[in-house]
This record gives sequence, C-alpha cells and structure tokens, in this order.
Amino acid sequence: MPDPAGLATRFEAVRGLTVGLVAPLSDADATAQSMDDASPAKWHLAHTTWFLETFVLRDFVAGYTLYDARFPFLFNSYYEAEGQRHARNRRGMVTRPALDEILAYRAHLDAAVLAALPDLPQAAHDLIALGCHHEEQHQELLVTDILHLMAQNPIEPAIWPAARKVPVAMPGPIGWIEGPAAVTEIGHDGDGFAFDAEGPRHAVLLSPHAIADRTVTNGEWAAFIADGGYAEARHWLSDGWAWVKREGIVAPLYWEQGESGWTRFGLDGRRAIDPAAPVTHVSFYEADAYASWAGARLPTEAEWEVAASAHDSAGGNQMDAPGPVEPRPSAGGPAFFGDVWEWTGSAFRPYPGFRAIEGAVGEYNGKFMSGQCVLRGGSCATPRGHARASYRNFFYPHQRWQFTGVRLAKDL
Repeated sequence: MPDPAGLATRFEAVRGLTVGLVAPLSDADATAQSMDDASPAKWHLAHTTWFLETFVLRDFVAGYTLYDARFPFLFNSYYEAEGQRHARNRRGMVTRPALDEILAYRAHLDAAVLAALPDLPQAAHDLIALGCHHEEQHQELLVTDILHLMAQNPIEPAIWPAARKVPVAMPGPIGWIEGPAAVTEIGHDGDGFAFDAEGPRHAVLLSPHAIADRTVTNGEWAAFIADGGYAEARHWLSDGWAWVKREGIVAPLYWEQGESGWTRFGLDGRRAIDPAAPVTHVSFYEADAYASWAGARLPTEAEWEVAASAHDSAGGNQMDAPGPVEPRPSAGGPAFFGDVWEWTGSAFRPYPGFRAIEGAVGEYNGKFMSGQCVLRGGSCATPRGHARASYRNFFYPHQRWQFTGVRLAKDL
C-alpha cells in the first residue's frame, strides 16, 4: 500500500485527468445521454466523487457532512446497500446541477480527502486506492461515452484536433505463439492492487494451442466484409445472427462506406480507416464470427493471460493524457496491452473460491457474473498503469461502444 504522501499524489493525478477529459465539453455536451449503456459526462464526474465521499469521508471522518444530501440519490450507480437511486436510463434528464456545480463538488471532495488522508486508518487508504482504480475505469467509460454521444450528432464534431494521419505499411501475416499444454495457474497472486474478480489464483488445464501475435486489422476486417461476412449466417452464432438481422449490422460501429472506401468516426472526427490499425468497436458476436471465417477461434481467458504474463502491462498504446485516443498500427513484436480490449471465448463467472467481500463495496463485480463475456488487455483509452495480466473486463456480447477488438487463437 502506498504511503500517505504517495497516495495523495496518485489521488490528485487521477482526479486531475478526469477533469482534463471533460475540458472540451459544454454543459450541454456533459448533460446528454446517448443510450442506456452510456452515461453523461456530468454523471461520471459526480459518481466517482460520490463513491469517495460515501465510502471514505462519510464512513471514516467524524462529523463529516455531505456536500449535498440530494446527491446520493442522483449519483449512486448500482449499490443496493446504499439505497434508492435515479434510474440509469434517465441520467440524461438531470440537467441540474450544472457542470460547473459538479466541478465545484469535485473540488470540495478533493480538498476534504487530502486534508483527512494523513489521519485516516489503513482501511480508508485502501478505499481511496480502490476509488482511484474505480475512477480510472470511469475515465475510459467517459471517453467512449463522449465518442458515442458525438457520433449521434449529424455534424460529427471532433472533440480533439489531431494531426494528419501518415500511412504506414500493413503488418505481415499473423504469427502464432505456441502456448503450453499443461496445468498452470491464472489469477491475481495478491501482490499489489487487484479487483475482487481477478482472484483467487487457481489451477487451469491448457490444451495444445497457439495464440496470435497481434490483433486483427481494419484491412483484414474489410476483407471479411467484402467476402460477405455480414451477409451469410454460416459463421455466426444464432444469437449473433439474430442481432445482425434485427439491428441491420453491416460493419463495425462508427464505420461508413463512401465513394472512396470505408471511413470511421473518432474523437478527431470522421476519417478514412487506417487499414494497418487494429479493428475496434466490434461485438463479441462479430469477433466470434470473424474468428470462424478466419478458420480460428477466440482465445480462452486462461490462454490469453498465460501468454500476456510475459509482457509489460504498462506498455503499448494506452491513455497518458486527454486527447483523440485511437488504436494504432503495431510497432512490431507481440503486443498484449493497449489499443483494444480483446474479446475472449470465456464467460465472466467467478473463479473457484471467489467470495464477495462484506458491505456495499462487495457489490462491485460479483453481482454481474452472469451473461457477460471476458475481455483482456486494456485499450487506447485505458489509463496507463491501470491494467494487469490478470485484469478481467466484461461486457454483454452485443456491446461494442468500447474500444474492443479481436485476437485469434487456434487448437494444435
């Protein structure tokens, strides 16, 4: 656990990055909600503040008075133990408090935490550390929710300007990293921070397999489309094919086909796709269909973790500062972290021996272990240092507004 001074430094850095991410937004930008899965920027700013106010200041600082007694109802997310809350799909109706009021709430909370921190017990320090990691998760959601919101605007505004893209050479054919066929272990080993769902560490049996040394590119995905990938049912799971037909899916999210070829919408506006860059904004259904079309499959999360453990989880293309993040063409060598979250073929279920911790914080992950799929590796919108080889992200199989991509695997 960091010392109080180190924890304070980390706390200020995390909180500052969140504010930097909303700097280009107007109050209207920060209020709107583009779909039920996304939340307004104001809500992210306030919810991460409510989390710390509730679990640290309220519970550990004698005599602390809530900044606003109405805020717990507005900015609780899903913590049943913390009482009633505003409906998730109506967060965009909270036009007041305004953005500047939410920023004032954050400033008040930051000052109160930093003032109290030296005298807080270890349990409170642990919750501040959890709050920092929790806020980093919301930083990624904030970026992707902003992107989704701007994509609904007919003028497709660019949130951040970006330099003209310089074409790079296409990567060579996928190489294959042969994995061990053995009993091995996965899961967090207890050294340093981890979320509850990452443990306990436990034994797994791996069959003979190989995993791709890079993710699938936009150019390869365009070939899948050109070969009728979205037009024929034979490569799709039944649920996936029903989703394709029902929603009229013909390409990754934010792709459009024009006279000059495929384009994509990003935080820097609409541009031509970079064929060498990793494909992103694809669902589990699309990832699984592509893998079938390519004569491969998706890796299990155990196969992925064993292969990724030899690589630097803080390396690769991850978020260091506010800006128009996007997946970039590989700079060479296997890259398991950054660019895109990689769908696995594994369901998000508890590891053997998993037990939710006591109290409201125990609702963090365990209650969501149903119907969702595991993704690994982090993305271009993941704050650098947030991910680990054992990190388990999870989404429903149809969701694709995150920076999600595909790494193939195969049996040997």
